[in-house]
Amino acid sequence: MIFQDFKSQIIEREGTLFPSSSYRQMVLQPAYDEAKKHFLKSMVHIHIAHLKMLEEQQLVAAEEAKQIGRALAKLDLDDFGQRDYNPQFEDLFFRIENELIQLAGDAAGNLHIGRSRNDMGIAIYRMTLRKKLLSLMEELLSLRSSLIAFAKEHVDTIMIGYTHTQQAQPTTFAHYLKAVIDQLTRDFTRMQAAYATINQSSMGAAALTTTGFNINRQRMKELLAFDGIIENAWDAVAGADYIAEAASVVQLAALNLGRTSQDFLQWATQEFNAISLASPYVQISSIMPQKRNPVSIEHTRSLLSAVVGDASTVLQMIHNTPFGDIVDTEDDMQPYLWRAIERLRGIYQLFGSLAVTMEVNKEQLLKRAENSFANVTELADSLVRSENISFRQSHRIVSSCIKKLLAANKTSLQSLTWEVVNEVTQELTGKALQISKEQFDHALQPEYFVKVRSLQGGPAPETMHNSLLEAQSTATLLEQWVKEKNERIVDCEVQLQQFLEGWVK
Repeated sequence: MIFQDFKSQIIEREGTLFPSSSYRQMVLQPAYDEAKKHFLKSMVHIHIAHLKMLEEQQLVAAEEAKQIGRALAKLDLDDFGQRDYNPQFEDLFFRIENELIQLAGDAAGNLHIGRSRNDMGIAIYRMTLRKKLLSLMEELLSLRSSLIAFAKEHVDTIMIGYTHTQQAQPTTFAHYLKAVIDQLTRDFTRMQAAYATINQSSMGAAALTTTGFNINRQRMKELLAFDGIIENAWDAVAGADYIAEAASVVQLAALNLGRTSQDFLQWATQEFNAISLASPYVQISSIMPQKRNPVSIEHTRSLLSAVVGDASTVLQMIHNTPFGDIVDTEDDMQPYLWRAIERLRGIYQLFGSLAVTMEVNKEQLLKRAENSFANVTELADSLVRSENISFRQSHRIVSSCIKKLLAANKTSLQSLTWEVVNEVTQELTGKALQISKEQFDHALQPEYFVKVRSLQGGPAPETMHNSLLEAQSTATLLEQWVKEKNERIVDCEVQLQQFLEGWVK
């Protein structure tokens, strides 16, 4: 087949007018579907704010503003949300603009004075993303509060802490959970920083260089509930680091919770027997009657990986993108970030629910700690005090005792007796033990180990209780921050609606 035949076939399939069939299918249709689902309200809010600003700046006459405002009020957003893509209009913006011109005549064309799809598109993206991020932050705080309440129930739940996947030292389940809580707090702080980057106004940047019209960028920032203005017009339409920052924050939050979900999945095994999920969070086997499969944790782990993947896709799509108008590329990027945020939000809800309803096998955890050599760090500490020796020498004594017992196939802590340690101490120092047998036995109790670690950040019950109270008091401040951000957005939306109603009268 010659080249002209190939070309003819492609033209027949793709058409001769914009958009081509494949471009419509791969780019314009998906972008339109996402836009009508996520952007309609923000787009109209920007129209109202821009019109009000133009009226205040006397760039449109009051009567003309009313004419355009009435047309805006007549827009049926529900109808737009149902309409399919029409190739007559490149995107949702041009479709709505055409509708406004149909309703208000040529005067509606003045609504575009001093602006471009570029600065407007970026503002819409930012307005949409800030709401989604606030929703995620609300769910994070809900999970955080659930874990604080859960941890309060386990301040005295002794368990072994692990390093290098090996038994390390006794601690408490609350101590572990508080570490997760603190990590969530840092995730929230990073989201706050991302919100500050996101919630900046691009309006007034126009296509790239601002405009010769005397518009008021500060007023647009106020009307749309932005916290600041992106000062440089090029940066306003080209900068994509706000979405990259949001993707990075969401990705890290998913990675953080993924590590905890992996721990929970291991602890739910029959060999570990540390936790047992409530019935709503397990499934049975189709063939093995004894099975209680912790599918909620399994799916949590895999979906968190999906969040990481979607966030990574956003970062990869920005990579090597020219530092210019980013609007069209963002049409492709945004849905990946929205999906990552929505998944993480749902996982936060699921994880909080399965955590607070699970049963913790306190007896098994304590028994394992009581029989473990993990307690011997405190014995080494006690020998420093009682024998007046250096910690390194004490460490050598206790380590030698453990090696001796393991060589004799004695793996229980009960085999580490005062007599064994006395013998090794005499071999290594030439002196008999000074510590009493009572003090010796006390030093090997996991409860004692935990109790004496009362320094800030330690697992001692009183220390942990105070730490959780502090975390709980912080929750009020964090919740208030989210509430204020949401209220400011709502207040501005109410004000914009009042402007619209004023034009209609």
